[in-house]
Amino acid sequence: MRRTLLTATAAMTLLGAGALVRADAQPQHGPGHGMPMMQGHGPTGHAATAVPANATPATRAFIAANDRMHRDMSITYSGNADRDFVVGMIPHHQGAIDMARVVLEHGRDPEVRAIAEAVIREQEREIVQMRAILARIPAR
Repeated sequence: MRRTLLTATAAMTLLGAGALVRADAQPQHGPGHGMPMMQGHGPTGHAATAVPANATPATRAFIAANDRMHRDMSITYSGNADRDFVVGMIPHHQGAIDMARVVLEHGRDPEVRAIAEAVIREQEREIVQMRAILARIPAR
């Protein structure tokens, strides 16, 4: 099994971007990643994240939102780049909204809460826009 190593700088960049970094991170495999699905992974090629026994309610909510987002982003590609982009981005944006709501429920930092509120506002606006685009782009 191949391991993905992150430099301290890369890990801090990912953490600053709100990504969950695991010490045993694996490269992504499965549909949509150009690689065969790894044994033990779900139909999206992403294994559900194990929830540590001592996980806080916020951590549990983040893990659930992240797993749901990755499951929903596993789409059947139509061959139409515009449509496929929008279909995949809607659950990606919804994942950002779900994570921002976790911050509003559990977070305390005023600056982070303000960012979460802005994320919700902008991502919801873009989801409405993308659904309108889907209504005019025919599915094959």
